[in-house]
Amino acid sequence: MKQTRTRTWAEIDLSHLEHNYRTLRAMLPQGCRFLGVVKADAYGHGAVPVARKLEVLGAEYLAVACLDEAAELRQAGIQTPILILGYTPPENVGLLLEYQLTQTVYDSTMAKALSDRAVAAGQRLNIHIKADTGMSRLGWLCGDRPAETAEKIAAVCTLPGLEAEGIYTHFANADGDEAYTMTQFTRFLDLLDALEKRGISFAIRHCAASAAVLQYPCTYLDMVRPGVALYGHYPDPSCQGLDGPGLLPVMTLKTRVASVKTVPAGTPVSYGCTHVLERDTRLAALTIGYADGLPRLCSDRLQVLVHGRPVPIVGRICMDMCMADVTGLEVVPGDEVEVFGVHLPIEEMASLAGTIQYELLCAVSPRVHRAYLDEPSEDTTHTMGRGRQDRSGDGTPGAL
Repeated sequence: MKQTRTRTWAEIDLSHLEHNYRTLRAMLPQGCRFLGVVKADAYGHGAVPVARKLEVLGAEYLAVACLDEAAELRQAGIQTPILILGYTPPENVGLLLEYQLTQTVYDSTMAKALSDRAVAAGQRLNIHIKADTGMSRLGWLCGDRPAETAEKIAAVCTLPGLEAEGIYTHFANADGDEAYTMTQFTRFLDLLDALEKRGISFAIRHCAASAAVLQYPCTYLDMVRPGVALYGHYPDPSCQGLDGPGLLPVMTLKTRVASVKTVPAGTPVSYGCTHVLERDTRLAALTIGYADGLPRLCSDRLQVLVHGRPVPIVGRICMDMCMADVTGLEVVPGDEVEVFGVHLPIEEMASLAGTIQYELLCAVSPRVHRAYLDEPSEDTTHTMGRGRQDRSGDGTPGAL
């Protein structure tokens, strides 16, 4: 048994990733590029192994949130173009150029600072322009006066040292409000038209993330940016498990039974003594807690799978452990427990915790090892956020 699977681990099924990639790719018209979003350590799945798989599959672009995430991929040998979606300090232009990264530019001050640094380095920095059509986050505001916005963006596109390859926007509610999404899309198209009139065009125009890819083919343009859908989840949790393109969850979170004992009725369980047993109960202590990413808000509400059967978590979830009622089951220490995954959708846990599946995927702790399935030629486990993978059979980590 691998050392990294003796406590709590996440199984990452790269065959499911491939299935989702091919399913989404089949929805696109010929010539439409595919950008795989691998920010936040690929939503907790492991940015390097996921990026390697996407590169082999033929994704034309990858996206990350920041320079550190991009550098990790380049240092691991990933050669696919990488778009940084967020802020990079201008003093780091040298690294952007060294790693051949594409930087998002979203205001004139930033653009001028990047231009000055690139000119000083004697090189051209590839950029994508960000338009704010209604997210109210990054980007030039695009409302009722597209000509004014186009004038500002056109000025940026003529700055020395910058190569404006692309332009994009982001939908704020594509999984919930069609009218608002189409308003945003119309604003983006109006901006593109105003720029065209000024002689400014782009090789890559993109605005469709997961929700729009699944629902609005008219928004595909030159490239799409699937994120959570790539990992087998629908932006609208109510769609999970319903008829659709047939996405498969890539991550399954598992833990083990540490001990099993019979506890008499009337005994309180866990911190705060908030749960008092109403009958004699077989309690299993599980080796997972909120430090591993199991939300404490799910205390006394969550069910996990033991021997394929749902059993309730009893009492408060602790930092490193929790307790489950396994009365009537033949459970012994060492038995595997599925916390979420193929048989137990993470969306159910997210609903109990009052959050979204995105947050729970990203919250799976760095100490939870990632075990990769269907990748015989690559590394077998990965520790999130440390840029390290288990390259041996005994769980010994090796540097990338």
